[in-house]
Amino acid sequence: MSSENMTLNLKIWRQKTGAAEGKLVDYRVEHVSPDMSFLEMIDVLNEELVKKGEDPIAFDHDCREGICGMCSMMIDGKAHGGFKNTTTCQVHMRLYKNGDTIVIEPFRASAFPIVKDLITDRSGFDKIMMAGGYVSANTGNAQDGNAILVPKPIADEAMDAAACISCGACVASCPNGSAMLFMGAKVSQLALLPQGRPESAKRSLNMVHTHDQLGFGNCSTHAECEATCPKGISIEHIARMNREYLKAAFTYHEKDRSEGGA
Repeated sequence: MSSENMTLNLKIWRQKTGAAEGKLVDYRVEHVSPDMSFLEMIDVLNEELVKKGEDPIAFDHDCREGICGMCSMMIDGKAHGGFKNTTTCQVHMRLYKNGDTIVIEPFRASAFPIVKDLITDRSGFDKIMMAGGYVSANTGNAQDGNAILVPKPIADEAMDAAACISCGACVASCPNGSAMLFMGAKVSQLALLPQGRPESAKRSLNMVHTHDQLGFGNCSTHAECEATCPKGISIEHIARMNREYLKAAFTYHEKDRSEGGA
């Protein structure tokens, strides 16, 4: 790749409010350094827009280190640009060539309504977590690390699931708008550890029901979520979540029957 500055043609989704109509607007950005991150490139464009008295492009960002999950953008039709294990803020302009045209849109899913421009409301994830993505038992002070023995392969798998940064790329990539990879990771990281077992049935039932009520779709194993997940979360966690849910549903059904319920 050339180390010289580039000129890029951008097509960016502009939408003043969630209720307003949106459209792709053409912009030309010059003097783009290959060392810039994708968000820095948009910062440069926004500075130019402000100088012209125009409304800058609204987009989510925070840490810019691939940790927070805020930088949710569809770049050329792919979540975070479709680069393996990479968030939008980790995409560098050296991946593009002088004169390239780049289409930038917000994550699109019925459960992620657009707030403004590239910003979407992803509070549905918070509601799913509030439904059961936690351990509520009062355990007192932290125990010694060796007090609860967990085999390393299981601990590693739980940590892999816990790497999910809740960015929403899985939802944006899924043709059904499903959040099951996100939810599977959150269920799996607790289901694998002894601390998460006491509330496992309640957790899986409540989180799945909340997921469905919020308008997220069902998983049909397209695996687009795994392909675009910036943390490489495996769809095997969806399988574990389904097992947890079915086991919990059966357990509660048997409990209702034993207590004379329907």
